[in-house]
Amino acid sequence: MASALFSPITLRGLTLKNRIAVSPMCQYNSDNGSAGDWHLMHLGSFSLGAGALVMTEATHVSPEGRITLKCAGMYSDDNEAAAKRVIDFCKQYGIAAHGLQLGHAGRKGSTLPPALGGKPLKPGEGAWQTLAPSALPFAPDWHLPSAMTKADIERTKSDFVAAAQRARRIGYDLIEMHAGHGYLIHQFLSPISNQRRDEYGGSLENRMRLALETFAAMRAVWPVDKPMGARVSATDWVDGGWTPEETVVLARELKKLGCDYLDVSSGALDPRAKIPLAPGYQVPFAEKVRKEAGIPTMGVGLITAARQAEEIVASGKADMIALARGAMWDPRWAWHAAEELGAEAPYAPKTMPCHPSLRPQVFPNRAK
Repeated sequence: MASALFSPITLRGLTLKNRIAVSPMCQYNSDNGSAGDWHLMHLGSFSLGAGALVMTEATHVSPEGRITLKCAGMYSDDNEAAAKRVIDFCKQYGIAAHGLQLGHAGRKGSTLPPALGGKPLKPGEGAWQTLAPSALPFAPDWHLPSAMTKADIERTKSDFVAAAQRARRIGYDLIEMHAGHGYLIHQFLSPISNQRRDEYGGSLENRMRLALETFAAMRAVWPVDKPMGARVSATDWVDGGWTPEETVVLARELKKLGCDYLDVSSGALDPRAKIPLAPGYQVPFAEKVRKEAGIPTMGVGLITAARQAEEIVASGKADMIALARGAMWDPRWAWHAAEELGAEAPYAPKTMPCHPSLRPQVFPNRAK
């Protein structure tokens, strides 16, 4: 029986050879937002066959939109040139399509990298004034963000548009608006972090306004034949926060604007969240959005096994699966999954000598 996981999927003019994506993974290794040799190795390795789609890490649309001083950015000519060098390299040697996730950290910015504790920066460490829908800190010991003015909102939307235009010039196959994980657009969506009394706060329609306006503005400058999606957190895992039902409403509205898929994650808005971690724990949210909003979804979260991934796609719970730590642990996960499922995965030309069909002594089931 043919594998669902290794069947192609088409989003606009992009056909992916299988349903496996490598999730964006923050690397905290950029200089003034620009990628370096580490990114050649990191993304280049995944490009050889980790999945049909490889996403570049969360890349921020302005300096103050970064999480840390070492985060990736797409707000300068240097950022653009550095990213183009990496993506050109990946496409020269690899076989994956490449996507870029664009975001703004909002009140979760101006911190140390996780490996250094992840705490808010102090003034002597290069701290900057963060922005948020309301002047509410992420946690009691965090810095106080400035409530965004209308001018701040307009400038931020323009920053997202400019970053999308840079992604187009670089040659990315797909872009994704980051509206989850407690970052700025998610902060506007959730009533926990958004206590505004203007047209960007209060009702669900108002709280969705920034997400929808930003997406529409980005979609308008992104090529019509290239897909564009969004990452969302389906729930805050906190009473009184953003809900799966609201996520479905958002998904329907994004679909009307030309959104081609939703990458459905959860949490990270509020440190009080109690998340029931378990294999595939977020997949039910992707299934709900897929069925109730009628939009393709990616399932994420502790997906590690080939048959687990196959079941998610084959049963219609999600259209694709995305791996982060699983891909980091095994950059050839797709190859190994294909062998287990009796399917074929694409190999970059320079990796073909290791293809199982050319090593029947190691893979006797491949012998002709």
